[in-house]
Amino acid sequence: MDGFSDWLRGRVRDHGVVGEVARKAAADPDWPKGPDRLQTFTDHLERGGATLTELQDLTGARIRYAADRAL
Repeated sequence: MDGFSDWLRGRVRDHGVVGEVARKAAADPDWPKGPDRLQTFTDHLERGGATLTELQDLTGARIRYAADRAL
């Protein structure tokens, strides 16, 4: 598991927020590969007109990613 984008790629079949973010990332040909910071992905979604809910979902997925890496 190299980074957040790679981690998401493995979760496209998940249910809930993480799966939704993963599917959105998988469908986006311009999804950033890095740098591996929340702001990188937030900026990308904001440039695409993301809603507040989508940004909150991204943050939730990122928290889950950080928790998984800590294990």
